[in-house]
Amino acid sequence: MQDLKQKIKQPLVQGHQTEIRVRGFHLDVYRHVNNARYLEFLEEARWHYFDEAGLTPLFAAAGCGMAVININISYRRSAGFGDDLLITTAFSKVQPRKVDVSQVITLKNTRQIVVQAQVAFVAFDQQSNRAVSFPAVIQQRFNALLQNNG
Repeated sequence: MQDLKQKIKQPLVQGHQTEIRVRGFHLDVYRHVNNARYLEFLEEARWHYFDEAGLTPLFAAAGCGMAVININISYRRSAGFGDDLLITTAFSKVQPRKVDVSQVITLKNTRQIVVQAQVAFVAFDQQSNRAVSFPAVIQQRFNALLQNNG
């Protein structure tokens, strides 16, 4: 029984963690977080991760950005006013022209899964607005983060 309790406390995805408290403006008419808000929570967590990992200045220096090309999201349970959410974000696959990020939103206190998502990105040149390979320095940082799971 103790082993099961320990497993429940472990996050499903090892990686960077961001906390968000559900506020009144996150709620819809049914008094729970609307599905579109979870996309915002996930994006906020990715930006927080990229900033802390030093990726944001690397992209700026290279003159490129990242564009989401696919999001697969599974809703498991609702979250409501005052819930503290824990969003875990980690790179799951790194390729020269595409990266995949895994994200899980849980209720912080119980670790119950609220949302699971897979997000795919490509790099684009900000001048030409065309997809490009990630610059070598960024690929190296992605691979280091993938190896460290966070």
